[in-house]
Amino acid sequence: MRHHKATFKIGRTSSHIRSMLANAVCSLIEHGRIITTLTKAKRLRMVADKMITLGKTGTLHTRRQAIAFMQQVDIVGKLFDEVAPGFKDRVGGYTRIIKMGPRIGDAAEMAIIELVEDDATVAARRKPVEKDSEADASAVEEKVVESEEKKEEAPVAEGEAAEVVSEEAPEEAK
Repeated sequence: MRHHKATFKIGRTSSHIRSMLANAVCSLIEHGRIITTLTKAKRLRMVADKMITLGKTGTLHTRRQAIAFMQQVDIVGKLFDEVAPGFKDRVGGYTRIIKMGPRIGDAAEMAIIELVEDDATVAARRKPVEKDSEADASAVEEKVVESEEKKEEAPVAEGEAAEVVSEEAPEEAK
């Protein structure tokens, strides 16, 4: 029985799991999101959060620890220079897991694991809006009108033009 066993059963040897997780963390940092099974995503979340925490510290020792695990120096450089500084005010929870449903071939539960938005993006989205400001309201209305005008001025896509031609062709044949 597996009472109080906190590991995820992935069905591989420990060395295989370690190398698989290292490659998955590198892919996650490089691309920002990956699709994998739910069990691997849950295990990957623990490792990815640990690597980002090392990147936030930013010392030579933590850089060497990250290189020892991930084995890809260029990806570790991206982690320390681009990804980790974006999470400097966040205490944890750098990744998000979104369930996708079963895989067609073997019905394994699939999931998307992705990095959450960095602090600068979240702060930019949370701009304070004054309720009494009429100038802000008029500016918002102008942006809405401009976006509607752009939609009207947008050129017709090739697929839409083909549909119009195909509708006119039967009328000419009559």
